[in-house]
Amino acid sequence: MESRFRFRLYLLTALILLGTVSLLHRLHQFQIKDQHYYIQKKPGFSVVSIREPGVRGEIMDRNGVPLAENYRIYELVVNLGEVRDSWVRRWRTEKTLDEGKSTEVPKIDEIVEQLIMPRLAEMGVEPRLNRTAIRTHYITHGDLVPYVFPGELDFEQFSRLAERRLGLQGVYVNSRPQRRYPLGTLGGHVVGYVQQWKKGTYTAAEKAEFAHYFGDSKGVSGVEKTYNDILTGQHGKQSLYKDEKGQIIGRTVDSRPPAQGADLTLTLDAGIQCLTENVLRKAGRAAAVVMDVNTGEVLALASVPNYDPNDYIPALTQKSADYYFQNKGHPFTNRAVSSYQSGSTTKIPVALTALTNGLVNFSDSCRGHVSYGRTKIHCWHTAGHGTLGLESAIQRSCNPYFMNLANRLGRQKVVEGFSMLNLGRRTGVGLPDESPGILPGSQHWLQLQPPGSIVTPSQIALMSIGQWDMECTPLQICAITACVANGGKYYRPRLLKKAALLEDIVVADQPTVEVDLVTEMGVSPAHIKRVQRGMWLAANQAGGTAGRVAIPDYAVAAKTGTVQVRKTPTKINNSWVTAFAPFDNPRYAVTIFVEGGASGGKVAGPLAHMILRGIAATEKGLRLPVKRMGKFAGHFDRIEEIELPEDSLLTISLEDGETGDEVSEALDESKPVKVKPKIIPLPGVDNSQSETTTE
Repeated sequence: MESRFRFRLYLLTALILLGTVSLLHRLHQFQIKDQHYYIQKKPGFSVVSIREPGVRGEIMDRNGVPLAENYRIYELVVNLGEVRDSWVRRWRTEKTLDEGKSTEVPKIDEIVEQLIMPRLAEMGVEPRLNRTAIRTHYITHGDLVPYVFPGELDFEQFSRLAERRLGLQGVYVNSRPQRRYPLGTLGGHVVGYVQQWKKGTYTAAEKAEFAHYFGDSKGVSGVEKTYNDILTGQHGKQSLYKDEKGQIIGRTVDSRPPAQGADLTLTLDAGIQCLTENVLRKAGRAAAVVMDVNTGEVLALASVPNYDPNDYIPALTQKSADYYFQNKGHPFTNRAVSSYQSGSTTKIPVALTALTNGLVNFSDSCRGHVSYGRTKIHCWHTAGHGTLGLESAIQRSCNPYFMNLANRLGRQKVVEGFSMLNLGRRTGVGLPDESPGILPGSQHWLQLQPPGSIVTPSQIALMSIGQWDMECTPLQICAITACVANGGKYYRPRLLKKAALLEDIVVADQPTVEVDLVTEMGVSPAHIKRVQRGMWLAANQAGGTAGRVAIPDYAVAAKTGTVQVRKTPTKINNSWVTAFAPFDNPRYAVTIFVEGGASGGKVAGPLAHMILRGIAATEKGLRLPVKRMGKFAGHFDRIEEIELPEDSLLTISLEDGETGDEVSEALDESKPVKVKPKIIPLPGVDNSQSETTTE
């Protein structure tokens, strides 16, 4: 009897537990899983929140010329979830009248075709129906991200649709700002471009807050990327009341319009930029930098081949992609901040390093070559220059003088001096693709070499003339030239002059001196003038290598460079020139780099001449034109010489200068030398003594 009673008690308990579990399951089904469905069924109001993208700040040059701006576009927007719900309600109403209708809900693209397209056609709007895109969008994003019909509405269509209303739930017309680059390719590598918001890039919190989501575009190149955070405006929010039928009947008080991001004023001068880009088109693949020597402001920074940022708005087409990616000249590469062997322009930082180390009266006799064991490195003037001091060595670009000077200083002092002048590291100009260059013998370089690697005297010699592993960017060389021109202050190069958000200054207009060679390093101003004088002689006296840079009535100082890139089967050189002007009161520094240029004097020199000549004209009241620029594909032709303007009125004999051939023998033997080390180089440890531990 007792066991039977116990069995009944257990059975009753199990039934109660089973009933409780079933009740909890149904409660979860109603209150959690199907909550959205029953809220929609409830008569009364509901609130729908829509995220609107912020308005991106605009970018302009130093004189207010717009480089990146916004214009308003009009588009047709469909919330596919609402459209489907509308169709289902309509179908259920009709089903009560006609029980013979099919109970199957059509696919979302079929609903759009049947419910929306005829109504749009009645109003004179016929957007392209992409069935696959609609189905994929609905499966991926559901109600959260509205589907935007491809193609823009014109203002007349927008006004007609907005005024008459479509009378269709989930279908809206929308206006929003879109990026535009009014000057085309002008400054394209500096300004960069934006990428439209990618559907699906939202956080869980944003998904919970908003019923419909429109994201912000994002900078992916140039200053658009570097300053994306301050360019992006605060997003807006529309909170809308809807009735039980899904019709919008008003807004809530917490709605707010999207805000604009900070406006950027760049240091670029659109006139000088336009001049520079036009001059560079005389070369196939080249870069140029123009700086204000007294502030570090970059007035022009150009690279060819180029690209048009507008091609990315709203997205890169297949035709544009083919044009860019089939071009072996790499149009997206910003050569002005990419690193290359810098040739004899490197002799300027060697000279400054010698001055900072008190080696001010060094003289040397050039016999046409220097031997380092079995390695012989020639001077471009094979007969030799004879005895030279600093000024004449710069004027004549004598290899042996600077090779012997660098070896007198030693690897450690050369590396320290170059590092002080920002070689081997990024300048911080504000471009995301800036290269640090390569500084052989530096701590970073040593860590990348096999244990026990040292820098030999012949390699130090090659470093001093910008060969072997030594690489610099045109921007780095231009900043060093500006330092020489202004009397010893190395200003950090900068592209952003200021950033303002309404009345608030986000980034102030403030130049930064990285190092002052006079006050911090003890270099005499008179000694810096010797470097200036050597560059003046190079451009203005017989025997100088930069005579093609000279301008009548506008004194220019310059230094050329030529690098042999390949000697077989076809000889290929890269050419350089760096200059400043006017000599008596320097204001501008210009650096030119040309891929495939036969020599710095004959190719890069005339380009610098044309740019400085245009700048000189502005000081006489001429205003440089600013116009929309188109794409330039470049070429791979070897450039033997670029002709000077006929009225250049040169009165001195011209020296071709460096040929690039003088180091060909040494480059064959210029691999890092391994020795048996007594100390194994470790990351983060100063291994500067490792080169003395030979056995």
